[in-house]
Amino acid sequence: MSSTSLAQLKPGQIGIITNLDIEEGLYRRLLATGVRIGKPIEMLRSIFSHGPLHVRIGMTEIMLRRTEAQNIKVTITS
Repeated sequence: MSSTSLAQLKPGQIGIITNLDIEEGLYRRLLATGVRIGKPIEMLRSIFSHGPLHVRIGMTEIMLRRTEAQNIKVTITS
């Protein structure tokens, strides 16, 4: 298994969150949506090359800025 940032996942890939190196406000917002270390997260869509990312964690789908996703580290599982 390889480790990378969430922003590097391709649509359909799933990663396990290993690190959240983000500012406090975003950290709290993501915790409320279920984004936590140890949880699987799936890349659904990557909008353009510098646009937002559409991801699923559990039953929740959210959009993230690519710059935010670059600070979320994951271990790729598929």
